[in-house]
Amino acid sequence: MRLGSAGRVARRVARWASKPAYRLYTNRLRRSLVVGPLPAHVGLIMDGNRRWARQMGMADTSMGHHAGAEHIENVLGWCEAVGIEHVTVFVCSTENLHRRGTTEIAFLMRVIEQVVAPRLAHPGLRWRVRLAGMLDALPDTTARALKDAVEATRDRRAGEVTLAVGYGGRQEVVDALRELLYERARAGQSLRELATSVSIDDIAPYLYTAGQPDPELIIRTSGEQRMSNFLLWQSAYAQLHFCEAYWPAFREVDFLRALRGYRARQHH
Repeated sequence: MRLGSAGRVARRVARWASKPAYRLYTNRLRRSLVVGPLPAHVGLIMDGNRRWARQMGMADTSMGHHAGAEHIENVLGWCEAVGIEHVTVFVCSTENLHRRGTTEIAFLMRVIEQVVAPRLAHPGLRWRVRLAGMLDALPDTTARALKDAVEATRDRRAGEVTLAVGYGGRQEVVDALRELLYERARAGQSLRELATSVSIDDIAPYLYTAGQPDPELIIRTSGEQRMSNFLLWQSAYAQLHFCEAYWPAFREVDFLRALRGYRARQHH
């Protein structure tokens, strides 16, 4: 797969971000976050890839998915720089798989296989990869590429990035409840006994994000102000930040502003 126009635009954005005034402002924002609480877990809804491509004048708006996939690595670098150790990235929803056109979904799956998975598995990165979603709903090649990334990063002991692919928050809760019922049935517990004793703490270990702290900040790009079935259970008490920038144009200053807003609200 060629980078094509998406790669050229990304290089232009990188050159703009290297300008002295931008670097000065970014460094000042970063320094302002040195003291005080930051979220341990950030959720990212990477929205606006196709609209960004259209804005950039690309004939094939699917190339926005390619630019967006490349940008994940940049954002993880920003998280690492400020000490955020858990990140969940909403790559593709179950609704996307059913509602988007066949050609676009096929392109997105190739991007996951050829860009997202191998880049995160690269030895130069520190992030351990986890998965959230229905891998059975994905093409075999896509599921295999994701599983290979998980295996390649299994021994990393630093940050964790969870890729939500073929993911739906409601389905996650259903799956968790189903697994809880199966386990309690194997232990001989009746349905009536379970109904009278089940608690929030009983369900949490069966979620896709089991073992991770709940996200304290959810960032969505593109100006949309909705959750779109993302981490519904886990984000019950999360702060929400909506950014106007499309995902491929989401800058480090936008990210740092989201953290600054989180910190300011924590003080209230």
